[in-house]
Amino acid sequence: MKLNRLNSIMAKSVATIAACAALNATAGTAPAAKNPAPLETAPAALFGSIGATLDVAYDTRYYFRGLWFADNIVTAALNVAVPLTDKLTWGVGAAYISTIETPAINPATGTKSRNGFDYSEFDLLTSLSYDLGWGKLGAQYQYYGYPDSYSGSFNGVSNAPNDSELGITGASELGVTLAVPVGAANVYFGYFYDLRVNGSYFQIAADYTIPVTDWLSIVPSVQTGYGIDYYTGTNGPTFAGVATQSSGFTHTLFSIAAPIKLTKSATLTPYTAWNFAWQTRNYMNATADNEIFGGVKMSLAF
Repeated sequence: MKLNRLNSIMAKSVATIAACAALNATAGTAPAAKNPAPLETAPAALFGSIGATLDVAYDTRYYFRGLWFADNIVTAALNVAVPLTDKLTWGVGAAYISTIETPAINPATGTKSRNGFDYSEFDLLTSLSYDLGWGKLGAQYQYYGYPDSYSGSFNGVSNAPNDSELGITGASELGVTLAVPVGAANVYFGYFYDLRVNGSYFQIAADYTIPVTDWLSIVPSVQTGYGIDYYTGTNGPTFAGVATQSSGFTHTLFSIAAPIKLTKSATLTPYTAWNFAWQTRNYMNATADNEIFGGVKMSLAF
């Protein structure tokens, strides 16, 4: 999802789009006349309150569900939440992701190049979220577009042109999510089904907010996932000489973020994270199995 990424790492949380701030419209009125005539109560507006967030982020590495995609990533995302009732919210969003520079090995020569590798992505999302009182239940549809193919490209040619999973240029996904607050903590559950590769992905995550001042918090978090036939390079029994595994745990990701409230509507969030790749990712990632990286995100609520 890469939509609604908290950042591209934290940023694939499994909770559905929620407004960071609501805009409550209040009509101005003139002083009341003496003994005014009774006024008919206006019906409540369908969209009484709409909230939106605009995020711009930079990540030194881009991992999504444990799989590495590129380095030095910039992301721009817009999410809108429209309350339909006091409990039901409709969310829509879009994001664009692209690498600034990813050092990579030229598959033709075996030499490292800083100019040949490209990766970009655009995401479209629509969702419904229902407030259960003790938690929020969500359902969503997301489209992922990969102009440079899922595995990126080198000098304009896909890095996996003949792979039915890693060489695709687009995919659709259905998801069900549940977010449960527990005091200052939140626990997230998600199930996602990829309609393109017929793969399933399960995710669980949690975070905890530690207030430091009225403008600064520390938020540690952890997430892990399990895939079934979910993007494992299935066109052969091996991947880069290593036996493939179609199902299993993908990764465990630990992160610490420090949201800084700059103004009423602007928040700057730097973070650092550690990704550990499990059995369905460690033979695919073109990076270390254990890696520390980081980034920063600017969010505007309106």
